[in-house]
Amino acid sequence: MASVNKVIIVGNLGKDPEVRTFPSGGRVCNVTIATTDRWKDKQSGEMKEATEWHRVVFNDRLAEIAGEYLRKGSQVYIEGSIRTRKYTDKDGVEKYATEIRADTMQMLGKREGMGSPGGDDGGYDSAPRRAAAPSRAPAPAAAQRSGGGGGAAKPASGFDDMDDDIPF
Repeated sequence: MASVNKVIIVGNLGKDPEVRTFPSGGRVCNVTIATTDRWKDKQSGEMKEATEWHRVVFNDRLAEIAGEYLRKGSQVYIEGSIRTRKYTDKDGVEKYATEIRADTMQMLGKREGMGSPGGDDGGYDSAPRRAAAPSRAPAPAAAQRSGGGGGAAKPASGFDDMDDDIPF
């Protein structure tokens, strides 16, 4: 059976990004992102929370974008995969670091200090698009609109077309 290595997190940066540029021209950007779980304790009835810190690595163009636009406290959506790397510290001891290698990033929340008053983003699309991303098929609503049939198209919720039979 195939395996899956996929991570999706939404959290806030714990500090400003650290960007490095290599002699080859490649870039890497490291950030730490906090995610917090909240729940009600069944015995005491009080609210509890636990925060996890995640090391996230961006490469090349995504590193450039993250370094330029993300700041401490920024809320961000990340998709990527878990990677563990081995390195030797300054004392010669081998250590391991587990990180999320980001494939997709979308900035969320407010855009403070970006130059336009009133929080208007000036039409800036905060979701970086990868040029090599595969194109997806058009939405069913688009297919209905272009399908002749002079009448008004019904909303494409997707649920009206389903049978009541469970497919498994």
